[in-house]
Amino acid sequence: MTAEVIRGIMIPFIGTSFGAACVFFMRRSIDLKLQKALTGFAAGVMVAASVWSLLIPPIEQSGHMGSFSFVPAVAGFWAGILFLLLLDHIIPHFHVTGNENEGPKSKLPKKTKLILAVTIHNIPEGMAVGVVYAGFISGQTEITIAAALALSIGIAIQNFPEGTVVSMPLRAEGMSKAKAFLMGILSGAVEPAAALLTIMAAGLIIPVLPYLLAFSAGAMIYVVIEELIPEMTEGGHSNIGTVFFAVGFSVMMILDVALG
Repeated sequence: MTAEVIRGIMIPFIGTSFGAACVFFMRRSIDLKLQKALTGFAAGVMVAASVWSLLIPPIEQSGHMGSFSFVPAVAGFWAGILFLLLLDHIIPHFHVTGNENEGPKSKLPKKTKLILAVTIHNIPEGMAVGVVYAGFISGQTEITIAAALALSIGIAIQNFPEGTVVSMPLRAEGMSKAKAFLMGILSGAVEPAAALLTIMAAGLIIPVLPYLLAFSAGAMIYVVIEELIPEMTEGGHSNIGTVFFAVGFSVMMILDVALG
């Protein structure tokens, strides 16, 4: 595994870490308008990444299927949706905005459930990075190192607000700044782990790469619709979330087209 691949899979984790570090500089709780802006931006980046980096490529790679070239993208997309739906039902977790528990009943502390919620949502992002880099390493696809880097940078950008949204609520719950920062980092550690495991299985992945790219897209879209959009539209100042959704979408689109 080359140094550029290792750097690529670590970039999203660095984004989460920088976001979690905001707990040392910000007030005990996040301003509502700022939270809407951060959530909307993250949602926009994820949607754009799902389309340009994860759905369009498998359709292009399946061109030999003619009018059925959509099959891998649709099948993989729905597999990703159902996978996240399953995780949502079998893992106890807590959503801050809705102030509600989801998944099976559990006596786990609220802080633990909050971390689990973010961890669940980070799995598809790590897989997405891993699948793209696995495609690049194989040399059997049209995926370039620039395209893989664009996805890594885009996810890192949207991970910055995710890291903040994890560490700040934990601080508001009474956790020390250092521990809240550590928990924010740990919530993002699943991403490089998932990416690395995906790359290690590259030999098995390449034959079904179009399906796995679309799988990651479906999982990410599930997160956006089930979690991020409700957070950015609930209550007042929903227009801020909408505007920053457009900003995030534009940033990721520019990165993918310019670098890809």
